[in-house]
Amino acid sequence: MNTLLVLAIILFLLMVWVGGKKGARSFIALFFNFGVLFLTVLFMSNPGSSPIALTLFACTVISCINLFYINNVNIKTATAFVATIITTVILLILIVMITDHAMIQGFGEEEIEELSIFSLYVGVDFVKIGAAMIIMSTIGAIIDVAISISSPMREISNHNPDITRKALFLSGLSIGRDILGTSTNTLFFAFFGGYMALLIWYKDLSYTAGQIVNSKIFSAEMITILCAGIGVALIIPITSWITAYVLVKAREKA
Repeated sequence: MNTLLVLAIILFLLMVWVGGKKGARSFIALFFNFGVLFLTVLFMSNPGSSPIALTLFACTVISCINLFYINNVNIKTATAFVATIITTVILLILIVMITDHAMIQGFGEEEIEELSIFSLYVGVDFVKIGAAMIIMSTIGAIIDVAISISSPMREISNHNPDITRKALFLSGLSIGRDILGTSTNTLFFAFFGGYMALLIWYKDLSYTAGQIVNSKIFSAEMITILCAGIGVALIIPITSWITAYVLVKAREKA
């Protein structure tokens, strides 16, 4: 407990030192996001609840916290928010279909021994729970890419008031291309880092490449990584188009 407190204090001081008031709000936002996730899990555990609807609502609240609470309400956060919601809906539909088809919901045989003392008849749809888990794992990256594109696009528009909508859109795509590679690699190493022990376990049990690929846990993680990459790739043109449209429209009205 003392170690956690010390690390939290160090993180808070560093965020305030680097980011000032915005850094302090970012630190507080971590607890807000945790609260949203915790409440979402509680509501999902109730029989008859809709994991998909709860996930969409949770993603909306998390987007509001990370965009409007940290960065205030303005054009760049508004466009990033709209792009995030559109991308989340598209990605969620895709993930539900993939989860159902790939049959990665539920638990793998590697987890059966630990779960043997529990009842699996909990009255929830594991297909929808699996889809919710994937989208919640990617929402942070989607929000991050959205604001990383809309913010410099607003600066470009402010410094080049005569720029056309097409040129501004292409500028957003150019920014997105630089972000795409690093974001997908970040997601890849984050997910695999969390399952490093599982990979070692596969090696110790002398799993073949075929057994690893067909393992439910491994397949679920790979699908999560690929869906996250799709979400990051989708958010780039969506944010670029919405931001370019809104900025040029606002300039024409002024």
